[in-house]
Amino acid sequence: MNIEVDPETIDQRLIHYRALCSSAIVSLVLGFLSLLAIISPKMLVIPFVGTIVGAMAWHKIQNKALELTGKLLAITGMSLSAVLLLGCSTLHIYVFLTEVPDGYQRISFFDLQPEPGAVAPVPESAVALNGKQIFIKGYVYPGDQRRGLKQFVFVPDMGTCCFGGQPKLTDMIEVTLKDPNRVDFSYRKRRLGGILRVDPQLKPISGLQGVYYQLEADYLN
Repeated sequence: MNIEVDPETIDQRLIHYRALCSSAIVSLVLGFLSLLAIISPKMLVIPFVGTIVGAMAWHKIQNKALELTGKLLAITGMSLSAVLLLGCSTLHIYVFLTEVPDGYQRISFFDLQPEPGAVAPVPESAVALNGKQIFIKGYVYPGDQRRGLKQFVFVPDMGTCCFGGQPKLTDMIEVTLKDPNRVDFSYRKRRLGGILRVDPQLKPISGLQGVYYQLEADYLN
């Protein structure tokens, strides 16, 4: 006796045994983590990866509809990542284009580094900045005093500081804020502007080996 079975009935039964796609879960997690991209442009890699993972998860579930579930998770994660990737990218581009005050030249700590194998500790490109009004971003180096700082050392990141080491000599700028500006130590990135002084002779500084760069800062953000 032949028993006919409705293929649609079989499909409905199989749906109850579908596995949740792991990459769909990952895409959703990355979607929420993409909020971190608001903090720093470096974090944009999270929504970028989240968008790709979400798209791949959605495509995988589409092709294996009877085996996998989690399409809504994949779409939600992919959408969150894509929206935050576009929004945060736009935000960081806008900030970059508008953050430098008029009359200041943007530089980075990379511009203060000597060429590999160079004998002189300070590159000519940095010496050429002596007396120029510059704009630079970085962090306040932790010292004995933490609040109401008028003078402090400025560094490109907090990596070395967090492990109790001293940054490279060319990764330190001795900053003196013009009145009435003062700053408290924190892990927040700061924006400074002012006159840069460059001295190829190492200037001793309390608690550290010394500095080649000094900044008379009249702009603080």
